[in-house]
Amino acid sequence: MNNQTIPTKNITNYFNFLTPGDIRLKNSRIGIETILYEYLDCGRSPEEITQIYQSLSLEQVYATILYYLQNQESVSNYMKNWIEHGRKMREQQRLNPPPVSEKLRQLRIERKAKMQNAKL
Repeated sequence: MNNQTIPTKNITNYFNFLTPGDIRLKNSRIGIETILYEYLDCGRSPEEITQIYQSLSLEQVYATILYYLQNQESVSNYMKNWIEHGRKMREQQRLNPPPVSEKLRQLRIERKAKMQNAKL
């Protein structure tokens, strides 16, 4: 067996660390949370993830999983913060919907009322 070292890319070279709460794959707008959600929470394989996110390579998906495995505590905290941020943003949006959402809600109410009147 040959004992040569195979050069490997430093795992962090796959990512852009924009802020502590925003880690994205290089040359992509996709954050590591997207891949890890699919892998950890949805149970999708790396191959399935690349079928969903066709702009990603299998290498990028595996790099993200490896980064998670090498940094489980900090990445788990990152994911918890991401989930909490998403929950807060959805609640804020629910309490203060954008005007277009309110307009669509009103249109649905009016359409439903017209359909009920037409049945009478």
